Amino acid sequence: MLPRYYTVKGYGEHEIVIQKSRFIAYVTRAESEVEAQDFIQQIKKKHWDATHNCSAYMIGENDQIQKANDDGEPSGTAGVPILEVLKKKHLKDTAVVITRYFGGIKLGAGGLIRAYGKATSEGIDTTGIVERKLMRIMHTKVDYTWLGKLENELRSSIYTLKEIHYLDNVEFETFVEEDQTDNFTNWMVELTNGQGVITKGEQLYLEDELEK
Repeated sequence: MLPRYYTVKGYGEHEIVIQKSRFIAYVTRAESEVEAQDFIQQIKKKHWDATHNCSAYMIGENDQIQKANDDGEPSGTAGVPILEVLKKKHLKDTAVVITRYFGGIKLGAGGLIRAYGKATSEGIDTTGIVERKLMRIMHTKVDYTWLGKLENELRSSIYTLKEIHYLDNVEFETFVEEDQTDNFTNWMVELTNGQGVITKGEQLYLEDELEK
């Protein structure tokens, strides 16, 4: 599992008009090729009357699945520009379909490349980008006499306090980046004079939306 990576926030759409042609960008997160293909087929079905439904997707930790489809546009003028935007923005697990309704004015190869690139970029910006960080939930159990001190220390630290459980002992659940778990454990041991019981919990990704 990657320690961190970028992907789109979720589903989004955005339309631009260039020389009377409508370009409608559809963006989604797709974590498998089946999901990406299903999404493309949904858009094609929705816009069965469109001149073109061009698409691209990039999937996998190492971007091992990359596909681009010009859907009838001149070779290399639609699918590849869409894919290049995904690469430039370093997005993983992302699928994009650009639906075009021809407006009667030919754009030429260069114009098409710019149009599909612009529609993709604006569509992604509208949808939003998130950074996904792999976190470990760290459990810290202590006697109630440590409650105030530990809560204050955690809330003012670089770590994110997830939850506090008030049981026989008080238990803190804290989000810690995987490569920081040893540092966190040592810090907790020091703070509690070795009286805390610190254990590792599950791994999961936390998402932070990037500013546009």
